[in-house]
Amino acid sequence: MNVAAALALARTLGLPRVDADVLLGALLDRSRTWLLTHDDTPLDATQQARWRDWLTRRADGVPVAYLTGQHEFHGLMLHVTPDVLDPRPDTETLVDWALEMLAARAPGASVADLGTGSGAVALALAHRRPDAQVSAVDLSPAALAVAQANGERLGLPVRWRLGAWFAPLAGERFDLVVSNPPYIAESDAHLPALRHEPALALTSGTDGLDAIRQLIADAPAYLEPDGWLLLEHGHDQGPTVAALLTRAGWRGADRRDDLASRWRCTGAMRPAA
Repeated sequence: MNVAAALALARTLGLPRVDADVLLGALLDRSRTWLLTHDDTPLDATQQARWRDWLTRRADGVPVAYLTGQHEFHGLMLHVTPDVLDPRPDTETLVDWALEMLAARAPGASVADLGTGSGAVALALAHRRPDAQVSAVDLSPAALAVAQANGERLGLPVRWRLGAWFAPLAGERFDLVVSNPPYIAESDAHLPALRHEPALALTSGTDGLDAIRQLIADAPAYLEPDGWLLLEHGHDQGPTVAALLTRAGWRGADRRDDLASRWRCTGAMRPAA
Protein backbone atom coordinates (compact mmCIF):
# COMPACT_ATOMS: atom_id res chain seq x y z
CA MET A 1 0.00 0.00 0.00
CA ASN A 2 1.30 3.45 -0.93
CA VAL A 3 0.03 6.95 -0.06
CA ALA A 4 -2.44 7.01 -2.95
CA ALA A 5 -3.87 3.61 -2.03
CA ALA A 6 -4.14 4.63 1.63
CA LEU A 7 -6.18 7.70 0.70
CA ALA A 8 -8.31 5.63 -1.69
CA LEU A 9 -9.09 3.21 1.15
CA ALA A 10 -10.20 6.14 3.28
CA ARG A 11 -12.53 7.29 0.51
CA THR A 12 -14.15 3.86 0.23
CA LEU A 13 -14.99 4.07 3.94
CA GLY A 14 -16.58 7.49 3.48
CA LEU A 15 -13.91 9.41 5.35
CA PRO A 16 -13.78 13.12 4.39
CA ARG A 17 -10.61 14.04 2.51
CA VAL A 18 -9.62 16.61 5.11
CA ASP A 19 -9.74 13.97 7.86
CA ALA A 20 -7.79 11.51 5.73
CA ASP A 21 -5.10 14.10 4.98
CA VAL A 22 -4.72 15.05 8.65
CA LEU A 23 -4.56 11.43 9.78
CA LEU A 24 -2.16 10.24 7.11
CA GLY A 25 -0.01 13.32 7.56
CA ALA A 26 0.21 12.58 11.29
CA LEU A 27 0.95 8.92 10.65
CA LEU A 28 3.83 9.74 8.30
CA ASP A 29 4.81 13.03 9.98
CA ARG A 30 4.38 14.81 6.65
CA SER A 31 2.46 17.84 5.36
CA ARG A 32 -0.56 17.73 3.09
CA THR A 33 1.57 19.15 0.27
CA TRP A 34 4.02 16.29 0.71
CA LEU A 35 1.18 13.75 0.49
CA LEU A 36 0.04 15.27 -2.81
CA THR A 37 3.50 15.15 -4.35
CA HIS A 38 4.63 11.78 -2.97
CA ASP A 39 1.53 9.64 -3.46
CA ASP A 40 3.66 6.71 -4.66
CA THR A 41 5.53 6.46 -1.33
CA PRO A 42 4.92 3.05 0.26
CA LEU A 43 3.73 2.51 3.81
CA ASP A 44 5.54 -0.14 5.79
CA ALA A 45 3.68 -2.97 7.51
CA THR A 46 3.42 -1.16 10.85
CA GLN A 47 2.11 1.99 9.21
CA GLN A 48 -0.45 0.02 7.21
CA ALA A 49 -1.75 -1.71 10.32
CA ARG A 50 -2.08 1.57 12.19
CA TRP A 51 -3.72 3.21 9.18
CA ARG A 52 -6.41 0.53 9.01
CA ASP A 53 -6.96 0.79 12.76
CA TRP A 54 -7.30 4.56 12.58
CA LEU A 55 -9.77 4.35 9.69
CA THR A 56 -11.92 1.85 11.58
CA ARG A 57 -11.94 3.94 14.72
CA ARG A 58 -12.59 7.20 12.86
CA ALA A 59 -15.51 5.54 11.06
CA ASP A 60 -16.86 4.69 14.53
CA GLY A 61 -16.79 8.37 15.45
CA VAL A 62 -13.50 8.66 17.35
CA PRO A 63 -12.32 12.28 16.94
CA VAL A 64 -9.29 12.84 14.74
CA ALA A 65 -7.51 14.51 17.65
CA TYR A 66 -7.78 11.37 19.80
CA LEU A 67 -6.12 9.34 17.05
CA THR A 68 -3.28 11.78 16.35
CA GLY A 69 -2.99 12.85 19.98
CA GLN A 70 -2.93 16.53 19.14
CA HIS A 71 -5.09 19.48 18.13
CA GLU A 72 -4.17 23.06 17.28
CA PHE A 73 -6.03 25.72 19.23
CA HIS A 74 -5.48 29.48 18.99
CA GLY A 75 -2.03 28.93 17.50
CA LEU A 76 -0.92 26.36 20.10
CA MET A 77 -0.48 22.66 19.42
CA LEU A 78 -2.08 20.81 22.33
CA HIS A 79 -1.78 17.20 23.38
CA VAL A 80 -5.28 15.70 23.52
CA THR A 81 -6.55 12.41 24.96
CA PRO A 82 -10.03 10.90 25.50
CA ASP A 83 -9.83 12.30 29.07
CA VAL A 84 -10.49 15.80 27.71
CA LEU A 85 -12.90 17.42 25.30
CA ASP A 86 -11.57 17.78 21.76
CA PRO A 87 -11.08 21.59 21.51
CA ARG A 88 -13.51 23.28 19.12
CA PRO A 89 -12.64 26.26 16.91
CA ASP A 90 -15.74 28.05 18.23
CA THR A 91 -14.17 28.15 21.70
CA GLU A 92 -11.58 30.55 20.28
CA THR A 93 -14.45 33.06 20.42
CA LEU A 94 -14.28 32.85 24.22
CA VAL A 95 -10.50 33.39 24.16
CA ASP A 96 -10.75 36.37 21.83
CA TRP A 97 -13.37 38.02 24.04
CA ALA A 98 -11.27 37.43 27.16
CA LEU A 99 -8.27 39.01 25.40
CA GLU A 100 -10.42 42.06 24.60
CA MET A 101 -11.27 42.34 28.28
CA LEU A 102 -7.64 41.95 29.35
CA ALA A 103 -6.51 44.61 26.89
CA ALA A 104 -8.49 47.16 28.90
CA ARG A 105 -6.89 46.07 32.19
CA ALA A 106 -3.58 46.93 33.78
CA PRO A 107 -0.76 44.39 33.45
CA GLY A 108 -1.00 41.54 35.92
CA ALA A 109 -4.75 41.04 35.69
CA SER A 110 -6.00 37.79 37.21
CA VAL A 111 -8.00 35.22 35.24
CA ALA A 112 -9.63 31.95 36.27
CA ASP A 113 -10.57 29.30 33.67
CA LEU A 114 -13.09 26.86 35.12
CA GLY A 115 -13.47 23.40 33.61
CA THR A 116 -10.18 23.77 31.77
CA GLY A 117 -10.05 20.29 30.16
CA SER A 118 -6.96 20.19 27.96
CA GLY A 119 -6.01 23.65 29.22
CA ALA A 120 -6.82 25.18 25.82
CA VAL A 121 -8.40 28.43 27.01
CA ALA A 122 -6.05 29.03 29.94
CA LEU A 123 -2.95 28.32 27.86
CA ALA A 124 -4.11 30.52 24.98
CA LEU A 125 -4.61 33.40 27.41
CA ALA A 126 -1.25 32.83 29.09
CA HIS A 127 0.41 32.70 25.68
CA ARG A 128 -1.13 35.93 24.41
CA ARG A 129 -0.95 37.79 27.73
CA PRO A 130 2.18 36.57 29.55
CA ASP A 131 1.67 39.31 32.17
CA ALA A 132 -1.70 37.88 33.24
CA GLN A 133 -2.01 35.69 36.32
CA VAL A 134 -3.88 32.67 34.98
CA SER A 135 -5.42 29.94 37.14
CA ALA A 136 -7.20 26.88 35.75
CA VAL A 137 -9.49 24.40 37.50
CA ASP A 138 -10.87 20.99 36.56
CA LEU A 139 -12.75 18.32 38.47
CA SER A 140 -11.07 15.44 36.62
CA PRO A 141 -7.57 14.46 37.78
CA ALA A 142 -6.91 12.87 34.38
CA ALA A 143 -7.96 16.01 32.51
CA LEU A 144 -5.89 18.24 34.77
CA ALA A 145 -2.86 16.02 34.16
CA VAL A 146 -3.28 16.54 30.40
CA ALA A 147 -3.61 20.31 30.87
CA GLN A 148 -0.61 20.54 33.17
CA ALA A 149 1.52 18.52 30.76
CA ASN A 150 0.51 20.86 27.94
CA GLY A 151 1.51 23.84 30.05
CA GLU A 152 4.89 22.35 30.91
CA ARG A 153 5.62 21.41 27.30
CA LEU A 154 4.68 24.89 26.06
CA GLY A 155 6.47 26.65 28.89
CA LEU A 156 3.39 28.64 29.91
CA PRO A 157 2.94 29.49 33.61
CA VAL A 158 -0.61 28.57 34.53
CA ARG A 159 -1.57 27.70 38.10
CA TRP A 160 -3.43 24.38 37.96
CA ARG A 161 -6.02 23.44 40.60
CA LEU A 162 -8.05 20.25 41.07
CA GLY A 163 -11.67 20.55 42.14
CA ALA A 164 -15.22 21.53 41.28
CA TRP A 165 -15.60 25.03 39.83
CA PHE A 166 -14.60 27.62 42.45
CA ALA A 167 -13.91 25.19 45.31
CA PRO A 168 -10.08 25.22 44.94
CA LEU A 169 -10.09 29.04 44.75
CA ALA A 170 -11.64 29.81 48.13
CA GLY A 171 -10.89 33.32 49.35
CA GLU A 172 -9.51 34.53 46.01
CA ARG A 173 -10.81 37.21 43.65
CA PHE A 174 -10.25 37.62 39.94
CA ASP A 175 -10.60 40.32 37.32
CA LEU A 176 -12.02 37.82 34.86
CA VAL A 177 -13.59 34.37 35.08
CA VAL A 178 -14.05 32.37 31.87
CA SER A 179 -15.60 28.98 31.33
CA ASN A 180 -16.59 26.59 28.59
CA PRO A 181 -18.72 24.41 30.85
CA PRO A 182 -20.79 21.38 29.87
CA TYR A 183 -23.98 22.74 28.31
CA ILE A 184 -25.65 19.90 26.39
CA ALA A 185 -28.98 18.56 27.64
CA GLU A 186 -28.84 14.98 28.90
CA SER A 187 -31.42 13.89 26.32
CA ASP A 188 -29.87 15.71 23.35
CA ALA A 189 -30.09 13.71 20.12
CA HIS A 190 -26.50 14.59 19.19
CA LEU A 191 -24.93 12.86 22.21
CA PRO A 192 -24.46 9.45 20.53
CA ALA A 193 -22.16 11.10 17.99
CA LEU A 194 -20.07 12.44 20.91
CA ARG A 195 -19.87 9.13 22.78
CA HIS A 196 -16.07 8.98 22.65
CA GLU A 197 -15.68 12.28 24.51
CA PRO A 198 -15.98 12.60 28.32
CA ALA A 199 -19.63 12.98 29.37
CA LEU A 200 -18.50 15.11 32.33
CA ALA A 201 -17.43 17.80 29.86
CA LEU A 202 -20.56 17.60 27.73
CA THR A 203 -23.84 17.33 29.65
CA SER A 204 -25.33 19.33 32.50
CA GLY A 205 -28.88 18.55 33.53
CA THR A 206 -32.13 18.22 31.68
CA ASP A 207 -31.73 21.50 29.79
CA GLY A 208 -27.93 21.61 29.76
CA LEU A 209 -27.74 24.73 31.91
CA ASP A 210 -27.13 23.40 35.43
CA ALA A 211 -23.41 24.23 35.40
CA ILE A 212 -24.05 27.69 33.96
CA ARG A 213 -26.64 28.41 36.66
CA GLN A 214 -24.13 27.41 39.34
CA LEU A 215 -21.39 29.57 37.84
CA ILE A 216 -23.71 32.58 37.64
CA ALA A 217 -24.73 32.09 41.28
CA ASP A 218 -21.25 31.49 42.68
CA ALA A 219 -19.01 33.78 40.60
CA PRO A 220 -19.78 37.13 42.34
CA ALA A 221 -17.91 36.03 45.46
CA TYR A 222 -14.78 35.39 43.39
CA LEU A 223 -14.76 38.50 41.21
CA GLU A 224 -13.41 42.00 41.77
CA PRO A 225 -16.14 44.68 41.83
CA ASP A 226 -15.62 45.41 38.12
CA GLY A 227 -14.86 41.79 37.22
CA TRP A 228 -16.53 39.93 34.38
CA LEU A 229 -17.83 36.41 33.89
CA LEU A 230 -17.63 35.09 30.30
CA LEU A 231 -19.46 31.87 29.40
CA GLU A 232 -19.52 29.71 26.31
CA HIS A 233 -22.83 27.94 25.62
CA GLY A 234 -24.88 26.28 22.91
CA HIS A 235 -25.83 28.28 19.83
CA ASP A 236 -29.50 28.40 20.91
CA GLN A 237 -28.94 29.09 24.62
CA GLY A 238 -27.83 32.72 24.43
CA PRO A 239 -31.17 34.39 25.27
CA THR A 240 -31.68 32.08 28.25
CA VAL A 241 -28.16 32.64 29.60
CA ALA A 242 -28.51 36.41 29.18
CA ALA A 243 -31.82 36.29 31.06
CA LEU A 244 -30.25 34.25 33.88
CA LEU A 245 -27.50 36.85 34.27
CA THR A 246 -29.92 39.77 34.21
CA ARG A 247 -32.28 38.20 36.76
CA ALA A 248 -29.31 37.57 39.06
CA GLY A 249 -28.37 41.25 38.96
CA TRP A 250 -25.35 41.03 36.67
CA ARG A 251 -24.60 44.27 34.84
CA GLY A 252 -24.08 45.10 31.17
CA ALA A 253 -24.74 41.66 29.70
CA ASP A 254 -23.06 41.29 26.31
CA ARG A 255 -22.52 38.60 23.69
CA ARG A 256 -20.07 37.32 21.08
CA ASP A 257 -20.85 35.26 17.98
CA ASP A 258 -18.83 32.31 16.72
CA LEU A 259 -17.26 31.67 13.32
CA ALA A 260 -20.68 30.84 11.85
CA SER A 261 -22.24 34.05 13.26
CA ARG A 262 -24.12 32.10 15.95
CA TRP A 263 -24.55 33.45 19.48
CA ARG A 264 -21.83 31.46 21.24
CA CYS A 265 -20.73 33.41 24.35
CA THR A 266 -22.50 35.56 26.91
CA GLY A 267 -20.97 37.57 29.73
CA ALA A 268 -21.64 40.33 32.23
CA MET A 269 -20.07 42.39 35.01
CA ARG A 270 -20.37 41.34 38.64
CA PRO A 271 -23.58 42.43 40.34
CA ALA A 272 -23.33 45.57 42.44
CA ALA A 273 -22.78 44.95 46.12
